[in-house]
Amino acid sequence: MMETMPIAVVEKLETGIPGFDFISEGGLPRGRTVLVSGSAGSGKTIFASQFLVEGVQKHDEAGVFVTFEEHPRDIRRNVGTFGWNFSELEAKKKIVFVDAAPDPAEEITVIGDYDFGALLARIEHAIRKIGAKRVVLDSVGAIFGHFFDGHRVRHELFRIATGLREMGVTAILTAERVDEYGEIARHGIEEFVADAVIILRNVLEEEKRRRTIEILKFRGTSHRKGEYPFTIVPNEGLIVIPISAVELKQRSGDTRVTSGNSQLDAMCGGGLFRDSIILVSGATGTGKTLLGTHFVDGGAAAGERCLLLAYEESREQLGRNAIGWGTDFDRLEHEGQLRVVCEYPESASLEDHLVRIKNHIEDFNPHRIAIDSLSAMERMSTTRGFREFVLGVTSFIKDKEVTGLFTSTTPTLTGGTSVTEAHISSITDSIILLRYVELYGEMKRAITVLKMRGSEHDKDIREFRIDGNGMHIGSPFRNVAGILAGNPMQITASEMERLDQMFPEGTAL
Repeated sequence: MMETMPIAVVEKLETGIPGFDFISEGGLPRGRTVLVSGSAGSGKTIFASQFLVEGVQKHDEAGVFVTFEEHPRDIRRNVGTFGWNFSELEAKKKIVFVDAAPDPAEEITVIGDYDFGALLARIEHAIRKIGAKRVVLDSVGAIFGHFFDGHRVRHELFRIATGLREMGVTAILTAERVDEYGEIARHGIEEFVADAVIILRNVLEEEKRRRTIEILKFRGTSHRKGEYPFTIVPNEGLIVIPISAVELKQRSGDTRVTSGNSQLDAMCGGGLFRDSIILVSGATGTGKTLLGTHFVDGGAAAGERCLLLAYEESREQLGRNAIGWGTDFDRLEHEGQLRVVCEYPESASLEDHLVRIKNHIEDFNPHRIAIDSLSAMERMSTTRGFREFVLGVTSFIKDKEVTGLFTSTTPTLTGGTSVTEAHISSITDSIILLRYVELYGEMKRAITVLKMRGSEHDKDIREFRIDGNGMHIGSPFRNVAGILAGNPMQITASEMERLDQMFPEGTAL
């Protein structure tokens, strides 16, 4: 009878890079060589430097930085902008540099036999000197570009990788690539000698830059597939945002909270679910910001902290409008029940905004979050990038089990367009539509609850008006058709009577 051989499990080394250990399902394969490839400016050196710094600060693991291109002095200065003091870590014998950069004044071309035995000896000496567990070689393409013989390049790369593996260290090799979706590395052979391959991209799409990271290969172990957005933040470094891998494990309850408007609560079957996301969609001026103000005021009245993220109006303008509807933002902020954050969408990338929102949520710990409006953020990105942004915000909010309200502006005044154009309606739990209705030369406003997961709700399209006390919801439009289609038409009494005969009250459809 044959004995079953035990399956060797590849141990992983936590990098400490936010989000990366999640998509790599634990970190980098310990004791192996990892290739980090990307175009110029994609963040390779930052990723590698952060790998060393996090190793020292979070795991007390010393590191060796082998530089083939930049002088150590330049690297120290560049990483200092992220709050990483390499000079201090060097003084503590936690990081050591091996300077293998060629003299820029010398032109070097390797034609005959050449080996990296001396370089390996220097690296081994540095590793043993401080007991390093992590090694970075940045960037191998800078030195191998001097070789004419591709076979020789591959042989020396393999020799370096084997030597590092025998030393028991986890190593990152960085390499440049020419095309974002072309060859993995410039020489087309670096990936074959590495145990794992990570690609950093900085793609230009529709005149907008978008950074993504992809684990292409993890030999002998699992990882999450596909590209994930990341950003580079001053004083923090590289942050991976694994929003495409959000797991649907949030808890869900049946506790109701007020929308801030008792009539809207009645339309929603008794209020909003505490852990739900509500989308308010309507044309400009229909009352979306007013509903957001009611939402904040209702939360504050119940003793809840509210976070308002505004991307279209200034703090002063929001406060003035709120006062006109009977809500004092200044008082609520002074009492610690409200935090208002106003920023132009163009002030940062969507990934940066997502990180900032997450930081506000963790710092303020709100019970309610209102974003006014998502449409302003949409112009900052491609459709895919915007959807991932909304998914990321939604996952952060649901993870905290708080109530969220998003507003979105429709492109036409009287409706007729789908609220699912940006593919965000399926992510939200409830949808409230606000519409203009033109009748007999007069503009009226209409409101309806289009969707509310897990609850009965009012199906009527009701008229509402706005005054100094806010929104007042009235009776349904009984003799008007085509409101949601953007083509409202008055129905005559005879037509209403005919419809009533066709569909008497209580008839099941």
